[in-house]
Amino acid sequence: MKAAVYPGAGQPLVLDSLPDPEPGAGEVVIEIHRCGICGTDLHMTEGHDWQFPAGCVPGHEYSGEVVAVGADVTTLKTGDLITALPSMGCGHCVACHQGNISLCRNAPGVMGGFGELLKVPVASAIKLPSTLSSADGALVEPLAIGLYAVRLSRIQPGDRVLVLGAGSVALCAIYWAKRLGAGRIVAMSRSPRRRALALEMGADAFVHYSDNEIGEVAEALGGPPDIVYECVGNPGFVMKGIQHARTLGQVVSMGFCTAPDQIVPALAGFKGVSLLFPVGYSLKDFQYVADVMDAGHVDPKILITSVVPLDDLQATLEYLRGPNEETKVHVTPLR
Repeated sequence: MKAAVYPGAGQPLVLDSLPDPEPGAGEVVIEIHRCGICGTDLHMTEGHDWQFPAGCVPGHEYSGEVVAVGADVTTLKTGDLITALPSMGCGHCVACHQGNISLCRNAPGVMGGFGELLKVPVASAIKLPSTLSSADGALVEPLAIGLYAVRLSRIQPGDRVLVLGAGSVALCAIYWAKRLGAGRIVAMSRSPRRRALALEMGADAFVHYSDNEIGEVAEALGGPPDIVYECVGNPGFVMKGIQHARTLGQVVSMGFCTAPDQIVPALAGFKGVSLLFPVGYSLKDFQYVADVMDAGHVDPKILITSVVPLDDLQATLEYLRGPNEETKVHVTPLR
């Protein structure tokens, strides 16, 4: 099979020919139909301290068709369209006991969406409803990120919400905040290019960063935000969230910043602001997202702005590192 391999040390991904995987007991092999490019795919192939292991095949927002079934598999068959958590769990640690196997440190991941074939444990997979396409399936993972974070924040009916950023993670946070009870939602970004998307996903107003942003956000929300979802991932944005949050409010960091980020604890403490750093999701989150999509509440075409072949992946990654007009790019590794 053909796959994009990360050599390590920030070197460009290389298309290579690898042996076709064979399913073991409790496993299936899928032919990848779609795989989304995530911000972590860009960030963790740049050669800094936070990077993918050399020799791996990245890609974790994938969907595909079952083409081979291993022993003891009774819930899936060839021809089924599935998606899967890009993680396995040991079953014994606290993360596994609480259902978030993404935080398990004792089991390998299940990346490899930037290849033609991928071996997947059935325990990490869900079969997609017949109404969903491979494009839908490759959006389950980013939507599950938003669902997990918003649910973990214990959002209450009528809460005023500020979302920092307007990328795909921010748009997913907006979507779930609206459906899980938010009153008014403001999206804030430096660029107006995703204003229409933010409003379509559920935001009530769109505000630009400025010297007057705290007042503008409070005016648009009818008061300071109860919850701030930070979805940018750059240093300074957790502090920006603290500055915006109401007294006894909450800042939820979803941006996954990997650089040191300075905050003023006294300012957060004087306001009584709580900080939350959710990472991951559960298999139930994946299933819930698929069920909601099956009910017709999400149109993946809203987020997907381009679809490129596997041969163009490295060039696309380089393009996405600079200024661009993309929101979610999907790769099609189909043979």
